[in-house]
Amino acid sequence: MSQPTVREVEHEIVVSAPAKVVYDLIADVRKWPQLFPPTVYVDRTALDGTSERIRIWATANGEAKTWTSLRTLDAAALRIGFRQEVSQPPVATMGGAWHVEPRSATESRVRLTHDYRAVGDDPESLAWIDRAVDRNSVSELAALKKNAELAAGGDRLLLSFEDAVEVEGAAKDVYDFINEAGRWAERLPHVAKVSLREDTPGLQLLEMDTRTSDGSVHTTKSVRVCFPHSRIVYKQIVVPALMTLHTGQWLLTGTAGGVLVTSQHTVVLDPANITKILGDGAGVEDARVFVRKALSTNSLTTIGFAKDYAEARRG
Repeated sequence: MSQPTVREVEHEIVVSAPAKVVYDLIADVRKWPQLFPPTVYVDRTALDGTSERIRIWATANGEAKTWTSLRTLDAAALRIGFRQEVSQPPVATMGGAWHVEPRSATESRVRLTHDYRAVGDDPESLAWIDRAVDRNSVSELAALKKNAELAAGGDRLLLSFEDAVEVEGAAKDVYDFINEAGRWAERLPHVAKVSLREDTPGLQLLEMDTRTSDGSVHTTKSVRVCFPHSRIVYKQIVVPALMTLHTGQWLLTGTAGGVLVTSQHTVVLDPANITKILGDGAGVEDARVFVRKALSTNSLTTIGFAKDYAEARRG
């Protein structure tokens, strides 16, 4: 009987940042949705010294996937090993490591290695995994380089903020309104068109046309991870032209009178498009104000309609 095919691949990139800065970015999985384009959300379920268990929700070849991995962190060697504990078909097994190698005080070489097998040793499945690993590795290394170099030099392109409203209603009703995004075109005035797919319970692909205050419409596509009835985490995989990244979450916290609904956003601005969108003479500060106002307006509108929905049901 032939042995299963184990594929071993390696990708690398040179980063103009100290090795410690690069290693710390990779080690902190809480920042991965902002760091790596394929990653939607990461939940660290166990941490014991240098070992941790993490559950990852991410895209692979345009599909939303989730898996659980064990990681081993070696800060002295600047190495982080990983092995999927629970893989998702067509992946049978997957593992590898991040290696950060100092080239100088201000430059590092990062190698990302993978080894994997396909379910049933199927050649088509193995080719699918090859494409996903190559696409994600190239994307992740490029994003790591960009973000590590920004972290080393500081930047005003990153913007994080939140808005909160108290609702005198049940968390379940508020959650249902936000979770049922497929009905937003009929429920929310700023949503022109919407499509919602949920092939795996709690893992949604949401595509939406949103109207802005000037009457124009832009299209976004998001992967959403839903945790009834407490929060919905999302990442836009197709973003408006003024951004290169947008992640966020809807957080529901119980109060004495009902529930506090919080909308959180993290955005990275695209400086190349600021004058194209906002006109000649506009700068980063103008973009920060514009994006915050636009996202807060939409979030507060959504919360307002969810509040009416939940309070009406309670009444």
